[in-house]
Amino acid sequence: MNRENKRKTFEKGYYKTHACRDTFTCKVCSRLCTPENAGSDHRNHCPNCLSSLHVDIEPGDRASDCGGIMEPVAVWVRKGGEWAIIHRCKRCGALSSNRVAADDNPMKLMSIAMRPLSAPPFPLERIEEMTALMGGEGRLR
Repeated sequence: MNRENKRKTFEKGYYKTHACRDTFTCKVCSRLCTPENAGSDHRNHCPNCLSSLHVDIEPGDRASDCGGIMEPVAVWVRKGGEWAIIHRCKRCGALSSNRVAADDNPMKLMSIAMRPLSAPPFPLERIEEMTALMGGEGRLR
């Protein structure tokens, strides 16, 4: 069943209150994604590459006409310690936050989490000099 048929079949906000048990094939890595093992009834991204599709304006409403690929760009920790993925649409630039699923690729999650440390906004060779400029000694002990 394609997205347009779903929109016609179910009333507005159907997926906000009902589990989405549909399987889908990831548009990025071509993996078959199923809701089993996700730890939730709302599978909305690929557990392998963590990509998604831009189908919602508000979570579960299926009201977006964009349909662009949502790439995982960051992770953050929600209140209570639960991780979530920040997705950005490649087509329109919209941002959204999605809970991490139980079967998500842990290496992909960690690589996204470590990205700011592996590519800081300043040259690492100058960290000693910059620390000294900030009033510190600038030396590791």
